[in-house]
Amino acid sequence: MVSSPHEAMHQIFREDPRLFARALPKAGITLPEPAEVQLLDTDLTEIRPLERRVDTLLRVDTADNGSYLLAIEMQGRRDPDKLNSWTYYLAHLYAKYELPPVLLVLCQDKSTASWAAEPIRIGPSTHTSIAVFPLVLGPDNLPPIIDPDEAAQDLGLSVFSALTHAKDPALPAILDALATALVDTGGEIAKDWAEFTEIGLGDPRTRALWRNLMATYTSRFPGSGTLIEETRIQGRAEDILRLLTLRGVDVPEAAHERITGCTDLETLGVWFDRAVTAVDVEELFAP
Repeated sequence: MVSSPHEAMHQIFREDPRLFARALPKAGITLPEPAEVQLLDTDLTEIRPLERRVDTLLRVDTADNGSYLLAIEMQGRRDPDKLNSWTYYLAHLYAKYELPPVLLVLCQDKSTASWAAEPIRIGPSTHTSIAVFPLVLGPDNLPPIIDPDEAAQDLGLSVFSALTHAKDPALPAILDALATALVDTGGEIAKDWAEFTEIGLGDPRTRALWRNLMATYTSRFPGSGTLIEETRIQGRAEDILRLLTLRGVDVPEAAHERITGCTDLETLGVWFDRAVTAVDVEELFAP
């Protein structure tokens, strides 16, 4: 799992390598349809002691248009030094793999996205020797997803869209749609995307908003078997068993299975209260 907002923005393409093929058309950018996508080593360092490392590197094979490399970079602010790095990345990748490289820059604010999209031209004023034309995905060209049904259709794209719009004033509506989709979906995959979203948001205030949204939707629909509720149910059952063990109350296998198999939070709450004073496990299940 990712550990920082910067990492989340590009790591999502490692979790879902075909995501770029679904995200770029949303921004009006077309690349050949991939037939196969594979992750490549991101270390572009040569023998000399200068580290060059692209965030994420994909090899994309197509059915009718050959293969190309997709170098993905997360950019949080304007950084003139990156213009040199990006030019180096593409030149080195082309020399190393003998495949045409494409640079995709991910941004979370419009100013940085506009800067990153500017062509990089190298050469004297009378002649351009090298030109780099980055592709950019940012809040200005990737539409926000504010419909829960649309969000549920592609959770990976919805999470990426939410992270891209992390500084957008409309973020609460975007997160609301994503939270609804994840809670309705449930399961481990939704749990993973929920954690990915929280880390990727970065800012403590937006992370708190996200946690509150997830908790609110879970409490609003008790008994739905949703993501957060499943976690709460499991935790409450474990609390009951631990409390009984600490108090020296014997828990036969049948009682253990009954406690861990219960999916009703209200019932588990009653059992937990009784576990505080019960001298026998059967006291938990009394009418």
